[in-house]
Amino acid sequence: MKIGVLALHGAFIEHIGLLESMGIEAVRVRLPEDLDGVSGLIIPGGESTTMRKLTARWGMRRPILDLAAKGAPILGTCAGMIVVAREIAGGEEPVFPLIDVTVRRNAFGRQLDSFETELPIPAIGDRPVHAIFIRAPIIERVGPDVEVLAALPDGRVVAVRQRNVIAISFHPELAGETRIHRLIATMATEYAEPREGIVSSEHPRALPADRGEAM
Repeated sequence: MKIGVLALHGAFIEHIGLLESMGIEAVRVRLPEDLDGVSGLIIPGGESTTMRKLTARWGMRRPILDLAAKGAPILGTCAGMIVVAREIAGGEEPVFPLIDVTVRRNAFGRQLDSFETELPIPAIGDRPVHAIFIRAPIIERVGPDVEVLAALPDGRVVAVRQRNVIAISFHPELAGETRIHRLIATMATEYAEPREGIVSSEHPRALPADRGEAM
């Protein structure tokens, strides 16, 4: 089982290192053919506008949307959350509109306003996640089919999931936090090796077709 990491820009090296430390084969994804054989994809933090330009330049938009529509798990971290959001506050066109949320970029201020906190995420265990927020986005609107995984004490939503797509505002790879990546790996295994005749209600495999077509 292989998990791809979009390696056009941003903190992809850290994600690759974390996956490999877990014994998972990580694939650097720069071109459409790099997605062949992967069972999941991580879209790292970085600068979302740069990611938009590079995915368009290298023809990555449609192949990634197709991968998500087939049911492969997708994880977007920090800028990756912006990239997978259906709506970006301020009217910017979405890149991969895979989760029915509205995201606001740089919601916590400048680089100097970055912070770390212990964040409860009950879906992955009782122990809080050490979350590192760097010029992080937040979610201002959550669609009816979206599950909130985590919110800050003031109620601001920072982690969500819709079917096979997860988006988080923070950087688990910088904290050496493996549990979110383990969840993606579990979902990737289910995608790669579905049990015949069994449909998981917890991790539905495929996105509806319109998730990949909306702009």
